[in-house]
Amino acid sequence: MSHEGALTEWVSAENPLTFQRLGQGFVGLGQALRLTFRGPHRFEEASAAWKQLVATADIDDALGVPGSGLMCFGTFTFSDSSSHESVLIVPQVVIGRQGSTSWRTDISVVGDAPSAQKSGGSQPAKFAPLHWKSGLVSEEDYVSSVTQMISQVRDAVADKVVLARDLVAHAPGVRDWRGAISRLTEAYPDCQTFAIDGFVGSTPETLAKVDRGRLSIRVLAGSIARGSNPADDRGKAQELITSAKDNDEHRYAVNSVLESLEALTPHAVADEQPFTVKLANVWHLATDIEAKLPDSISSLDVVSALHPSAAVAGSPTDTALDLITAAEPFDRGRYAGPVGWMDASGDGEWSVALRCAQWSHEGTLTAYAGAGIVADSDPQSELLETRLKFKPIISAFGGDSN
Repeated sequence: MSHEGALTEWVSAENPLTFQRLGQGFVGLGQALRLTFRGPHRFEEASAAWKQLVATADIDDALGVPGSGLMCFGTFTFSDSSSHESVLIVPQVVIGRQGSTSWRTDISVVGDAPSAQKSGGSQPAKFAPLHWKSGLVSEEDYVSSVTQMISQVRDAVADKVVLARDLVAHAPGVRDWRGAISRLTEAYPDCQTFAIDGFVGSTPETLAKVDRGRLSIRVLAGSIARGSNPADDRGKAQELITSAKDNDEHRYAVNSVLESLEALTPHAVADEQPFTVKLANVWHLATDIEAKLPDSISSLDVVSALHPSAAVAGSPTDTALDLITAAEPFDRGRYAGPVGWMDASGDGEWSVALRCAQWSHEGTLTAYAGAGIVADSDPQSELLETRLKFKPIISAFGGDSN
């Protein structure tokens, strides 16, 4: 069954559920099943619950491509001790698109009435631009925290620590985020735009993509603002690729991933040198990693092994997590945690939830952005980096910040 038009045209106003990039991906409508998890074993419990569900499901999947048939969307917390829920959501209807192929999958639980989910056709509701302000960490507090962290890194307490800050916006009367989702897909087509359980964003970093046993990962760490003109832009990219500070930060992130993969497979290969990735507002240092997985390993099993990487926590990981807990006065929730989808075979694609915001039932949006702190970091430069990383979400909701 063909579904014409952009995927965002099918997104539900009441409960947006999507994961897409370059016009490819999925939209979910309704909710056939919601599974929730908490604590340090949330990934293992989710993987086991999904495998049990698949084993008992009656699946009719004539198409046989990744994501067709039974599938779920998921978003997981960054921290083992987070008070927020990690969820797997099985929609009642999936609209999927891969290349020139599009399809609809209907999913139901035994005893439920047949689905009558519809979407598309209505225009997104308009709302006043949001005003963002500092949450629990002001810009001055952040600079102070970074300064203290640089001192600890130079004292060899850790090699790298990722520190985040938060922005909040109040929108109690807004219930339709489709306009924001469309703006994210248009402004950042090369990123994975997602909306799952009130969590929305557009992230550039692929944590794990598994397709028939082949694992692909793109590690991003180290960044610089885009230039004001083509010549300046080329100069910025060259400055990034030759920056000792950014290359050190990037190397810690890549090594973290490779070390985590050792428990899953001996067949992992990384680019010898990082390359630059250009987004609308920032350049990133990137490294691609590929690996061959054993048949029993699902994409969520890979996520469990990789999270949290040095790109979003630091190095060594355990030390960095302790320093983050001591320095950040908030629960990161799902920020910097895994977000993505998985099908019945265990194939799927998971990204690191960056450039994102979480909506609460009280009508508050909370956004987060962080920077990797190493020995050569400059506090004001790290603050500027977080401002750049907030821009996608602030712009998507038509807002400004103080």
